Amino acid sequence: MSSLKIQKIQNKKNKKKIICLTSYSKNIAQILDKYCDIVLVGDSLGSVLYNYNTTRKISLNTMIEHSKSVKKGIKKSLMVVDMPYNTYRNPKEALKNAKYIISQTGCEAVKLEGGKKIIKIVKHLIKNKIQVMGHVGLLPQSEKGKFRYKGRNKLERNKILNDAKSLSSSGVFSIVLECIESSLAKLITKSVKAPTIGIGASVFCDGQVLVTDDLLGLNPTNFRFVKKYTNLGKIIDKSVKLFKKEVINKSFPTKKNTY
Repeated sequence: MSSLKIQKIQNKKNKKKIICLTSYSKNIAQILDKYCDIVLVGDSLGSVLYNYNTTRKISLNTMIEHSKSVKKGIKKSLMVVDMPYNTYRNPKEALKNAKYIISQTGCEAVKLEGGKKIIKIVKHLIKNKIQVMGHVGLLPQSEKGKFRYKGRNKLERNKILNDAKSLSSSGVFSIVLECIESSLAKLITKSVKAPTIGIGASVFCDGQVLVTDDLLGLNPTNFRFVKKYTNLGKIIDKSVKLFKKEVINKSFPTKKNTY
């Protein structure tokens, strides 16, 4: 089943857009599953749910527990799980942890950050029948200090392009391009066989991904690449305020809500 899902995603290259969003729970996952090709359990949950100042702090076990919940909400989408920081430092460690993630969660692929430095690891996983999503450009697990978009100079552009080419040649089924200058994202998308999925990387990518909490307006983030499609925070606020009011004035629960 997973191979068919991946083939369907790869067949969209240069034809149809790939839709990807993050989820950390069953309730959100079952909504996303109606519309997404890929549901990603991102290590962004470290900052989104746990208020960590870096994704490095999220543990393997925490990723697994959230992924178990997400899996319960998915019927048709491809489920991908981020491998946390320091869980794929060498091929042996990466394979052990990737197998553990898959066996515990039922996910169908894992995502790793990096380019040429992790090619041996990526190849080892793929050789052992682990489906891999690549990730180049801005790498949150490696960033220190303020985030900035990538591809500003020739040296940086060439490195990111070569990283993407290496990953594609290694057999990754797709590559996330994060915060990459538009013309570079366009060039990478044209240059590699693997579909590209952008976040802050222009409309030229084969697909797009966002953090769902950002899309829903639950995060007070002002990243340029984020579009807030609604303000769920205000809706929740209004609902909780009404609940409090009805409890105080005894209009809830009514007979309809009582056994």
